[in-house]
Amino acid sequence: MRVIAWLVEGTWPACVDAVRAHAPDDAEVVLLHVSGPDVPAVAHGAFAGLLGRDHPRGHRPAEGWGRDPGDRLEALGGTSAAALLDAAAERLGRPCAREERSGRVEREVVAAAEGAGLLVLARDGDRSRLGPKSLGPAVRFAVDHAPCPVLLVWPEPAPDLTTMPPPPPHRP
Repeated sequence: MRVIAWLVEGTWPACVDAVRAHAPDDAEVVLLHVSGPDVPAVAHGAFAGLLGRDHPRGHRPAEGWGRDPGDRLEALGGTSAAALLDAAAERLGRPCAREERSGRVEREVVAAAEGAGLLVLARDGDRSRLGPKSLGPAVRFAVDHAPCPVLLVWPEPAPDLTTMPPPPPHRP
């Protein structure tokens, strides 16, 4: 059985703990981190649009001029993802694979779950109350489209039942 744990900054410890508690000892565990293309793409676009594609001809660039900040953001994102995966692997305390993907986050998660026996992910919306708003758009998409069973965990203790929305009025 292959178990995919989708790790996101802020909620990953709950996913790792769920894998430790629920995945069989002989399961192949994959720790997954997906980086969206948004921030580097915005920086690339800003650099090209505001600063031009390169420095003026015949002008020696100052330090840093002519360097696309999107490249730096991509590198920092990769370093951050690697650090998160390292911390998660240490917390898991058993052999695991680490997978980094980039692209449309929700679609990459669903693609990674193909052929898996279990996808573990954490709620990422309004976690102060029970209900559908406790799922953000990417998690909702993954839950709705996962090609395998899903284990959805609370990153912290679940809210009290009194936070559940009231039922709709009864119509005779």
